[in-house]
Amino acid sequence: MDTFERARSRGLSRLHERQGIGTQGERSLHVILKYWIDPDECHHEVMLGLGKMVADVFDGRRVFEIQTRNFNTLRPKLERILPEFPVTVVFPLAREKRLIWVDPETGETTKPRRSPKTGSVWDAFFELYKIKMFLCHECLTIKLVFLDIEEYRLQDGWSYDRKRGSHRMERIPYALVETVDLITPADFAALLPDDLPNEFTSADLAVVIHIPKNRASKICNILYTIGAIIRTGKKANAYLYEKNAAE
Repeated sequence: MDTFERARSRGLSRLHERQGIGTQGERSLHVILKYWIDPDECHHEVMLGLGKMVADVFDGRRVFEIQTRNFNTLRPKLERILPEFPVTVVFPLAREKRLIWVDPETGETTKPRRSPKTGSVWDAFFELYKIKMFLCHECLTIKLVFLDIEEYRLQDGWSYDRKRGSHRMERIPYALVETVDLITPADFAALLPDDLPNEFTSADLAVVIHIPKNRASKICNILYTIGAIIRTGKKANAYLYEKNAAE
């Protein structure tokens, strides 16, 4: 059994011992990742003594914060913790997702059905934009953790099949695919695809990585802010960028 499988087994067992799966948002994903980061429970939910701040995991040297969304709430914590300890923000992303629908009246579940959407590193940038002012900090590491996940959703939506507008009950990872550490501007620049022109606009990036232009603009904004790319001029009203050779 590998490290992730042990963490998954132990995390799910602990949840069953307490209140059972599905009673609190994304609790399973969060707990499993805590055991994966550090199997020692004494290092979980540690009071740091910085204005009553609690770390998801603290091994005495480094703070680990698991964040699935709402990165704006991380800003006050990073402001207080980074001057004192190095911080790794662990950001889980679904590479492959299997949907399981739950009948809200009977509790019956459907067979898992694979979602056609697959995750990529670019999915992280919507949230990373909210903490872009910290991304160059020498004590901050962003760890993207790509997982295969089973997502349980209540079939309680407003559409005829009760799926649109439905509520997510729980996400339970069943496999760890890979991790990507982003520490320096060069790490971020290395994410840019090889088939991107040497000079490119956000529209060029959008075409190459198959995302909407507004999302590509946000990605370029982050990469420019942290010095991973530089501006070399303009093409019509759009900025031209290239990788920062100094990085």
